[in-house]
Amino acid sequence: MSKLIAVVDDEVDILDLISLHLSRSGFDVRGFSTGEDFLKFLSSSVPDLVILDLMLPDWDGLEICRYLRSKNKFRSVPIIMLTARDTEMDRVLGLELGADDYVTKPFSPRELVARVKAVLRRGMLEEGDGERIRVGESLVIDLNRYEVFVDGERVDLTPTEFNILKILASKKGWVFTRDQILDGLWGKEKIVLDRTVDVHIRHLREKLGKAKHLIKNVRGVGYKVEE
Repeated sequence: MSKLIAVVDDEVDILDLISLHLSRSGFDVRGFSTGEDFLKFLSSSVPDLVILDLMLPDWDGLEICRYLRSKNKFRSVPIIMLTARDTEMDRVLGLELGADDYVTKPFSPRELVARVKAVLRRGMLEEGDGERIRVGESLVIDLNRYEVFVDGERVDLTPTEFNILKILASKKGWVFTRDQILDGLWGKEKIVLDRTVDVHIRHLREKLGKAKHLIKNVRGVGYKVEE
């Protein structure tokens, strides 16, 4: 079954352009020109990924992002923000609110499709038979079910957060630089934004609660998971 992508942008030409390129790549696409129409769609559907313009006529895209991340039903749905706002502050704010990627206008449709595929790859289940990574007494990462538990309680993570945790936990005690983490997430399609990893790590720690101490910062180098 093809992945369902929701595209929210009030510029009809851009909406049509994105929809065309995604459809050609085999995705099932739903387009929305207002935040209200998109929210109505969410009442009956859960997309596999959302491409979200920040400047909509009726809603601020950041508010929609905040809404999605506040609901258990949509918390793990990847979000790519698409906007003309291109300052570092705007990018960081988008990441702070839970976006998985941030693409600025004007943009290359091919690059956007590549970003979509890269983000979706992070959410794919790993092959294997019940493989789990345990860290300390409280943290369990289930690679097959794409789930994380702290003291038996499930913790909802975005695909990016899950994969950063998986990368760090794959070699306990090993220090990963920010570039190595970005390479693990993006490969050839990685984006370069100094604070991207730091923002996601902060979110991870907040969500892990009592297990947050397992993710350690190595000043001037990067991050590691250590029991």
